[in-house]
Amino acid sequence: MAFNLQKVLKALLFSSSQPLSVKDVQAVFARFHDQAVLPVVNEGETESAATAETGGEEKLEAGSQMPEATAGSVEATEVAVVSPEEKDAELYQDVPSLITATQIREAMAAIGEELRVANDIYLLIEGPTGFRIVTHPRFARWIRIQRDEPAPVKLTQSALETLAIVAYRQPVTRTELEAIRGVSAEAGLNKLMERELVYITGRADLPGRPLQYGTTDKFLDFVGVKSLVELPASDVLSPRQIDEWMKNAINPKTPTDAEMGLPLEEGEGDSPNLEAVSVEHHDHSQDAMSESAEESVESSVETVVSEAASEDASDADEAAAADESEEKPV
Repeated sequence: MAFNLQKVLKALLFSSSQPLSVKDVQAVFARFHDQAVLPVVNEGETESAATAETGGEEKLEAGSQMPEATAGSVEATEVAVVSPEEKDAELYQDVPSLITATQIREAMAAIGEELRVANDIYLLIEGPTGFRIVTHPRFARWIRIQRDEPAPVKLTQSALETLAIVAYRQPVTRTELEAIRGVSAEAGLNKLMERELVYITGRADLPGRPLQYGTTDKFLDFVGVKSLVELPASDVLSPRQIDEWMKNAINPKTPTDAEMGLPLEEGEGDSPNLEAVSVEHHDHSQDAMSESAEESVESSVETVVSEAASEDASDADEAAAADESEEKPV
């Protein structure tokens, strides 16, 4: 029968109180082979060695005979003993000397799928420090009652925002947190440190040597990832963009003459084009005014012409009357 790696790993998972990493499993197999090459000591030999160490306190006196009961026990027939290797061949025979990380991960994935399909009490999860068997979340209330533990307190929106900045920005100082959020971060940091989601990583090389904060392994379990690399990508909270944003916020850039549209001095580059640009606009109101002006001029001209014509007619009538008066006899 072939060696059953999944059964062995499942037994190790249930017996371990700590997460089981790939290196831990490989160390167990190494110790198994180290013990296999050691000489096997029978139980009878161990008892005789222990009797010899006691200084012969139970030795019989010289010339005395061994009791018949003892002599009969020595002549007892041998009892056939089945070794564990023969009884559980799938666990102790053909054990590979080297178990690769790929084999371990594939076996763990099969165990996790088996537990998930069974939809039973337990689940297999992989955390930052290794694999472990946990109870299903739907049984959490019963377990809290059995342990007499209060219900978990949810983080506030302010604490979640602070935790997100620390996760993407770490290591980060409290001053940087407050510059990004615009409010005090002391209460949020204290709450996160009480929940063991954030811890002090060291001091920054800045004036005053402020404390720097980072996330813990418990934070990775809290969000359900194995490492910070698995966190969702965020362009808003990327370190490069936060650095640029904070630099511009703390040290605002003074606009240059070119950006303000002012002429540059000699040697500073090409000045912007400051020549006036004429743009023709078609104004209908001016057209209406010009048309009314032309009409008024035409009417004025017509009036003048009519007045001149009337004056010429009156002069002609007066001349005709004068001629008629001259022709009459006296």
